Amino acid sequence: MDVVVNAAMSADGKLSSRRREQVVISGPEDFARLDALRASCDAVCVGSGTVLADDPHLTVEDPDLRAERRAEGKPPHPARVVVDTRARTPPDSRVLDDVAASYVLVGNAAPDDRHAALRETGATLVTAGDERVDIEKGFAALEDEGIERLLVEGGGEILFSVFEAGLVDELSVFIGSILIGGRDAPTLADGAGFVEEFPELALEAVERVDDGVLCRYTVE
Repeated sequence: MDVVVNAAMSADGKLSSRRREQVVISGPEDFARLDALRASCDAVCVGSGTVLADDPHLTVEDPDLRAERRAEGKPPHPARVVVDTRARTPPDSRVLDDVAASYVLVGNAAPDDRHAALRETGATLVTAGDERVDIEKGFAALEDEGIERLLVEGGGEILFSVFEAGLVDELSVFIGSILIGGRDAPTLADGAGFVEEFPELALEAVERVDDGVLCRYTVE
C-alpha cells in the first residue's frame, strides 16, 4: 500500500489553534489540489479528534473528478477511514454517511455499545490493537480490503503514528502565510515525538500556491 500524507500548516508549523478548532490556512488553489489528491486515492484517513473537531465529509467535491473515477470503474468517492481507538466517533458524523464506504479502526478496549452503534451506521469496523490502534495492523487490514493508495490528512496524533510506524511514502505540506502560535496548538506530528531516530525526507518540489508554499517530499 502507498501511504500519502497531506497537511496544511501555519508558518510556525501549527495545524490549528490551541482550541483545536478548524482554522482556514490555505486557499482555493490548494483546496482544488487536495480534491484532486483525494480523487487519486482509494481511501482518505483521519483520526477521531479531527472528526470530533471538524466533522469532515472527506469526499471529492469536483463533479468532473467524480466522473473520471466512475469512468475508471471506481466509486465516485474514495472510502473514508477513521482511526478511533475508543470508538468515540458519533454515529451521525458525516464521515459515516452512505455517500461512500466507511471504515473505523478501533481498539479492543472500546466499549461494546459503541462498537454496535458504529456498525449500525453501515461502517466496517477493523479491530487492531488494545489500548491504542496498531496502525500497521490496521493498514494491513485495509490493504486486504483492496485499498492500495491511502491518503492520511490528520490530525497531528495520527500523522505522528504513521511516521512512527514507518508507513509513509509521500508527504505534501502547504505552508500558509499566517502565525497561530501556542505551545498546546497541534503540530504536523504530535504524539510522543522522536528523540533518537528521525524520519528523513527528500525534498522533491517546491511551488507557490495561493499565498503560501507547497512542499512535496518522499520519505527515505
